[in-house]
Amino acid sequence: MEGIADYEFVRSLGAGNHGEFYVAKKPERLPVEADLVAVKVVGGTGNDAFRRATRELKAFAAVRSPYLVRLYDAGQQGGVFYYSMEYLPGGSLARPAERPSRERVLRSIACVSHAAQALHEEGIVHRDIRPGNVLLTDDGGKLSDLGLSQVLMPGATVTGMGDIGSVEFTDPALLQGETPTPAGDVWSLGATLHWAVSGNGLYGELPTHDPLLTLRKLNSTTPSIDAGLEPELSDLVQACLGDVAKRPTARGVADRLYALLA
Repeated sequence: MEGIADYEFVRSLGAGNHGEFYVAKKPERLPVEADLVAVKVVGGTGNDAFRRATRELKAFAAVRSPYLVRLYDAGQQGGVFYYSMEYLPGGSLARPAERPSRERVLRSIACVSHAAQALHEEGIVHRDIRPGNVLLTDDGGKLSDLGLSQVLMPGATVTGMGDIGSVEFTDPALLQGETPTPAGDVWSLGATLHWAVSGNGLYGELPTHDPLLTLRKLNSTTPSIDAGLEPELSDLVQACLGDVAKRPTARGVADRLYALLA
């Protein structure tokens, strides 16, 4: 794909849940200073799905936080939905431009925890917090890519929602069909923190070549915290994964991470 609408693609940034990311030249009509933007092409959608997704993106864009990626534009061409946002060349925790230090990892997750809190205070649940959506900046990180899979495809099964490998960062309650909640985002923050610091997932190696086997392992395996994780981080991850009523808020996660950094 060379572009969409008046966005000229420069290169692919790889696949995300339910779509593909590209670096694109900024159209002249966009009132932003950057020369490049990031564009996510989601795929074929109907008009109803387009309207639902646009409403969610407008709500996301209206939340004021320095730790949320700025959204610029959304549209549909030939039944294909896309939206554009600021481009951050540092990459993500999943695909960093250069290997981040431990301090940078903790700071980036603290920042996106603040971003999640800002969303929660406006009644929005992100639903897709994972390493690929923690974008790295010079002074921390930003939260990207609001989870739109269920908005675009109401009632879709998990195996139809995108990259099956990312489900290890999803609260098991959500996988079982329960309503998305801020506590689910906190679970995802804990899973992301665990992966980013230990290098291991909570479920060990997953058979991502087979979505059904992956889901079977997730449903039959208790999340396990890496024994090598330092006690303070292990306790924080455990708190994020624990009883819903006792989980910290997203702001509480950020505060504990900043305390560790101090």
